[in-house]
Amino acid sequence: MKDSDKIVLTPTHQQRTSNPHSPKLFMLWLILAVSLTYFIYTLKLVSTSTTCNHSPLSINLHSSTTTTNTNTSKLTSTTPHKTHLKHVVFGIAASSKLWPQRKNYIKLWYNNNTMRGIVWMDDETVKTDPNEGLPMVRISTDTSNFPYTNKQGHRSAIRISRIVSETVRLGLKDVRWFVMGDDDTVFVTDNLIRVLNKYDYKEYYYIGSLSESHLQNIYFSYGMAYGGGGFAISYGLAKTLVKMQDRCIHRYPGLYGSDDRMQACMAELGVPLTKEIGFHQYDVYGNLFGLLAAHPVTPLVSLHHLDVVEPIFPNATRVEALQRLTVPMKLDSAGLIQQSICYDKEKKWTISVSWGFAVQIFRGIFSPREIEMPSRTFLNWYRRADYTAYAFNTRPVTRNPCQKPFVFYLSKAEFNSTIHQTVSEYERHRVPHPECRWKISNPSALDKIIVYKKPDPHLWDRAPRRNCCRVMKSNKKGRMVMDVGICKDGEVSEP
Repeated sequence: MKDSDKIVLTPTHQQRTSNPHSPKLFMLWLILAVSLTYFIYTLKLVSTSTTCNHSPLSINLHSSTTTTNTNTSKLTSTTPHKTHLKHVVFGIAASSKLWPQRKNYIKLWYNNNTMRGIVWMDDETVKTDPNEGLPMVRISTDTSNFPYTNKQGHRSAIRISRIVSETVRLGLKDVRWFVMGDDDTVFVTDNLIRVLNKYDYKEYYYIGSLSESHLQNIYFSYGMAYGGGGFAISYGLAKTLVKMQDRCIHRYPGLYGSDDRMQACMAELGVPLTKEIGFHQYDVYGNLFGLLAAHPVTPLVSLHHLDVVEPIFPNATRVEALQRLTVPMKLDSAGLIQQSICYDKEKKWTISVSWGFAVQIFRGIFSPREIEMPSRTFLNWYRRADYTAYAFNTRPVTRNPCQKPFVFYLSKAEFNSTIHQTVSEYERHRVPHPECRWKISNPSALDKIIVYKKPDPHLWDRAPRRNCCRVMKSNKKGRMVMDVGICKDGEVSEP
């Protein structure tokens, strides 16, 4: 019993003798264990931070080389290459009766070597010449089984509205965009590509613009791309449209034209119009000067109704005038007909440069807010001089006889390889001017204006802004020299 008591009592005695120090040892071990856990967790976090996948709402603040390279490679592999003209197919609505005349407009912009297009005709009797370099001609399929009940229109609208579907069914390879236009539509194809590159062709896009006529937009739609000005449909949308368009057309026998039938089908698909105001329907009559000289700050994509309006340059046929415009178009398509506004404060002149088209000099100081509005050199589509009938702001040609502008039209343009700039010349359009008693220098002393401008193909890769113009010194009598280009830091068109 004594031995057993010793065995039992000895440990008890030891525990009692060491009891005063046990809490301190316990706390020490606990602190060491926690510290070791935090240390190991920290090492784990650092080692895995560069490879972890962040959730969609998290923000990666790391800027290591490894992370940057990984992100760059992902962007490169998923971002499609830029769209080029080879990725576009033009569908052109044409009439056999007007083809001998209208084909001359297509020759101005179409290049058989770099573009693909189909002219859709209504008659097999049309004569074509393969040496003219025009798009291939195809005959639209019969549409007599489609109902058409609009008494003011023509059932050819059904044929034209189906051009998109018929072009898609050709099964052409490597197509990203289908661009529709009329046989009297002139495209600035470089600018068209600049616009299309803003959008993903795999998504659903219906791109175009409205009519200049407020009444036209009311009668038809403010959500419709007008076909004469041209419109673009992405490949993703075209694939879906072709499956339902014929059924859709059957549901709208009372609509007037082809473009409102197209918009009706877009409404059924739930696809809105993406507005790009460089597509121009030009539902106007008369002289386009006011519209071209104050073009909006956006690339010029198309011109339409060229048989309706006057030639854009005086003393020339319509085709000759457009041929003149193709010269600056080739030199600097991005800057074509872009307006710049500046002042000769010594002479108290306001100067508006529409590069590649015309220069205007006004006696007196006008604000840019006024000069950027088109002057009413044209009549609206319903042949009334009613400025409330336009879908944009306009201004009168002149409020005072002394303020009638002196206009200088493009006469020559070339690229100077020595100074790496375009040099364009503008000669004064000699028309009578009313007598003016203002004590302001008379611009009639000028015969020619020389404009220097560096080509700027990346103009529309930046935020939209008008270029600036500056009056330079000239030693030659009767000549003004100007420079046009990107506005310098702090430079303002300040009256």
